[in-house]
Amino acid sequence: MSKTEVNPKIATVLENIEKVMVGKKEVAELSLVALLAEGHVLLEDVPGVGKTMMVRALSQSVDCEFKRIQFTPDLLPSDVVGVSLYNPKEMEFEFRPGPIMGNIVLADEINRTSPKTQSALLEGLEEGSVTVDGFSRKIPKPFFVMATQNPIEYEGTYPLPEAQLDRFLLKLNMGYPTLAEEMEVLARAQKRKPIEELEPAITREELLALQAEVKEVVVDDTLRKYIVELAHKTRTHPDVYLGVSPRGSIALMKAAQAYALLRNRDYVIPDDVQFLAPYVFSHRMILRSESRYDGLSPETIVAKVMERVSVPVKRLV
Repeated sequence: MSKTEVNPKIATVLENIEKVMVGKKEVAELSLVALLAEGHVLLEDVPGVGKTMMVRALSQSVDCEFKRIQFTPDLLPSDVVGVSLYNPKEMEFEFRPGPIMGNIVLADEINRTSPKTQSALLEGLEEGSVTVDGFSRKIPKPFFVMATQNPIEYEGTYPLPEAQLDRFLLKLNMGYPTLAEEMEVLARAQKRKPIEELEPAITREELLALQAEVKEVVVDDTLRKYIVELAHKTRTHPDVYLGVSPRGSIALMKAAQAYALLRNRDYVIPDDVQFLAPYVFSHRMILRSESRYDGLSPETIVAKVMERVSVPVKRLV
């Protein structure tokens, strides 16, 4: 991919992230897609492959307030959203915001806390606001949550409920680095920490302007129909117990708009939808138990669905 294929402003952010992350260009691009589409990302992989470092690199590349929530088994919902405390001097209650009231929020090891505390994120992820003591409080924009989790089968983890999984625009996996990439990681870390030297690549205002541009990216009627047909096929597939919701269709459209802008286009093409569908749809599907026992995965089902739905051929430009 040449630099001319990427929106110049977005390219500067990607180059900035690559100063810290080695061999994770696609994950960086997809994370930016979610940020530009005003969605959120769930990063899942084994410990130590750079999940937290990716979030920190992204947050430091944009000039926004960064907050971190370290999820633990004893974390309370008020530790996430905030709490109202009585101020005897002022003789009134004051709201003390929790770490979710930031621009770029790292929800680290989200599946290590109880479902009750996990649910405290739901309103913020979907509505961009939190309710404390009956009062709804808006979270400042831009608002982007990147949650990390270790695989469910690891001891001491709690599966995320379907309602919460559906709030994440994309689910990504980091993967282990290649031998050469890991050698480069060691070389960079030997004498310094690259993350400590990272400077912002764009301002908060520039980020908000890019998010506004995403909404103006053209999505042809044929592509909207294509997205809806893909979602419907997941709901009627014999191996699927619960298919993609209408929220998932909206998520795929918004992600495709952001990806088109990243590729320096003001219109979406079928390739955008096909590339993003596995990242948007897979975590929104529940397979039948017998299908899981047969070794099928949501990613496999999405691939089969795309094979069965005709790709739009109408000229878009």
